[in-house]
Amino acid sequence: MTPLPPPPPASWRRDLLWLAVGFGLLYFLFLGRAPLDYKDEGRYAEIPREMVAAHDWVTPRLDGIDYFEKPPLLYWAVAACLELFGPGETSMRAVPALCAVGGILLAYAAGRRLHGRAAGLASAGVLGTSLLYFALGHVLIIDMAVSVLMSATLFCFLLGVREPPGPRRRALFYGLYASAALATLAKGLIGFLLSGAVMFAWLLVFRQWRRLRPLHLPTGLLLFLAIAAPWHLLVAARNPGWARWYFVHEHWLRFTTNVAGRVQPWWFFLPVVLAGLFPWVGFLWPALREGLGGWSRRRQNADAWYLATWALVVLLFFSKSQSKLIPYILPVFPPLAVLIGAWLAAPGRSGAALRRGLGVFSFGCGLLAAGVLLAVLRPGLIVKDPAQLAALRPYAWPLAAVLVAGGVLAPLLGGFGRKALLGGIAAAMAAVFAILGLARPALSKPGTRELARIVAARAGPADEVVHYHEFFHDFLFYSGRLVDVVAFTGELEFQVDPSPAARARELTEAAFRERWRGPRRVFAVVRKPDARPFFADPATASYLLGQTRDHYLYSNRP
Repeated sequence: MTPLPPPPPASWRRDLLWLAVGFGLLYFLFLGRAPLDYKDEGRYAEIPREMVAAHDWVTPRLDGIDYFEKPPLLYWAVAACLELFGPGETSMRAVPALCAVGGILLAYAAGRRLHGRAAGLASAGVLGTSLLYFALGHVLIIDMAVSVLMSATLFCFLLGVREPPGPRRRALFYGLYASAALATLAKGLIGFLLSGAVMFAWLLVFRQWRRLRPLHLPTGLLLFLAIAAPWHLLVAARNPGWARWYFVHEHWLRFTTNVAGRVQPWWFFLPVVLAGLFPWVGFLWPALREGLGGWSRRRQNADAWYLATWALVVLLFFSKSQSKLIPYILPVFPPLAVLIGAWLAAPGRSGAALRRGLGVFSFGCGLLAAGVLLAVLRPGLIVKDPAQLAALRPYAWPLAAVLVAGGVLAPLLGGFGRKALLGGIAAAMAAVFAILGLARPALSKPGTRELARIVAARAGPADEVVHYHEFFHDFLFYSGRLVDVVAFTGELEFQVDPSPAARARELTEAAFRERWRGPRRVFAVVRKPDARPFFADPATASYLLGQTRDHYLYSNRP
């Protein structure tokens, strides 16, 4: 029997514990302060709720309709939180927050294995306090889970090829196959194809093939299939139309056409990455320049080139895609964090490059502070809604003060050593994140939670609920009810589910008006701009039961 690798030293366990506790507090603080977003977060909470209610863990459904946009891993994880902790906002957002903390621990492990303990801690700090990474760790969408699982795959590969044949190498390659399978269950074929493209590009361009063996392919492939295949086989057997929709529409057509309506210019992700890396973006160029060492040193610095290849392939892939959203680019951040962390942790780090990086940080802090103050001092320039503006004002001044203080103090802390400098930047960002967490209700787009609670309290089993000219995902989750939709399809994608029940939920304007005049009680949720002319017509028997900043709740009965 092959002996197991020795346990990690105490410093590994201690660092992982403190990182998990520290970033766990940062990421979970104020996690449930704001309601779920009316669309994306509502959808990713409602599908698990319907899974639990129907006891069907194979076919995802939204509003009772088969919904095949994504595989089920995130739904399963959120459903588990729903069962264990209840339907609160913190419970629903726990999955992305836990994934984010897990990704930070991965960056630590990879940075430490590659460059030592200081580099591991710096890599974790860079990733965990990067603006976009932190923001997406607080949003119930699929991208954080996909990013972390892809990172696990790619880090396992890099660390695995560095190991000689033996149990440690085998464990890392099995980790690669398992995490690639989980990434496939999270977002489909991209879960292993994009990671595979990164690995193949590095092997090919940098001629690293000799480091590939043994890659434990036969048993690793069996492990991959044992994890990824069962759901795909079950859902295909139960839903004859699934395969074409899933593979053709959700993979091929989304990438090659504008069917998803998310077309952006090819350079869209470049400013996203640069802004999302704040406060560390000023250190990116020297980290790349010194870490890679130029093309002539590609063999000696093959590991750094692997991290750069990872970031570049992901950036090019999503830049080529015809469907672009900001969260898609998140897998770029872990390799860049390790490169920046290694550079910051290198002994004797000082000089012009460090000063320029601090200058970029200070300039970014000043720019953000000016933007925050401009938003609240010039009504209508950035924030259009007076109510939202009033809600943001109490947070704008302390946020601007923290940004200015961080921008001024960080260069001064540089004179006290590297640890003081990194700690000062991280502390400033932690304070910024805390204020943003407190301000999140004012920053969030208004949803329908309060209206859903009115319906949940007043509607009987025989009453009907409709959404008028829109579909509010969060309403279903908060009310615990399915709805019909008037003259709108959107995310429901009725063509995926041709069943009579699916078609019955799609109402024409004429059918809705007939139902409104009928004997049964009907509740209608409507955006304020859509309320005219029907609900504002005095001849229409419409009773206003509640409203939010953007929505009305009407009924045809008092």
